[in-house]
Amino acid sequence: MTDSTRAFLRHTLATIAYRAAKVERDAPPAFATFQLGKGARTPIELLAHMGDLFDWALRMARGSSEWTQSKPQGWRKEVERFHASLLEFDRHLASPSPLATSAEELFQGPISDVLTHIGQLALLRRQALSPVRSEVYAKANIASGRVGTDQPKSAFEFDGPPPSER
Repeated sequence: MTDSTRAFLRHTLATIAYRAAKVERDAPPAFATFQLGKGARTPIELLAHMGDLFDWALRMARGSSEWTQSKPQGWRKEVERFHASLLEFDRHLASPSPLATSAEELFQGPISDVLTHIGQLALLRRQALSPVRSEVYAKANIASGRVGTDQPKSAFEFDGPPPSER
C-alpha cells in the first residue's frame, strides 16, 4: 500500500471524526434512545455499532476478520469509545506496520458503513427535533490525525430554508 493511499485513508478517518462530532455535539439527553420505528436502531445503538466497526477495521488491518458486537452504554461513553477506536485505527495507519487487508476492503466495508451511520444519525437528529446545522464541508477544518471528540466548530454553518420554501 502506498503512503498516499494511507494518507487518503487517514484523511477519511479525520473527516469521519469531524462529521461524527458534529452530530454527537449538543445532542439532547433523550436523543440516545430516540426510535424512529419498531425495530429501527436507536442513536445509541448506531453509535455503539460505529465503535464496533472501527474495532473490526483495526482487527482487519492486523489480519483478523473477527467481529465483536458490544452492548451499548451511555451516550458520552459511546462517543468516547467511538473516537478511541477511531484513534487506534488511525495510529495503525500512521505506523509502518503493514496492512493485512487492502485499502479498498477497509473503505468499502467498515469505513463506508460508518459514513452511512453518521448520515442516519443526522437524519435522526432532525426527526428528534434537534437538527444539525448545514455546512460547506469542503471548507471544514479537517486534519489527518485529528480524530478525537474535540473537533473544531465550523465557520461555514448555515440553516437551511424552512420546509415550506423547499
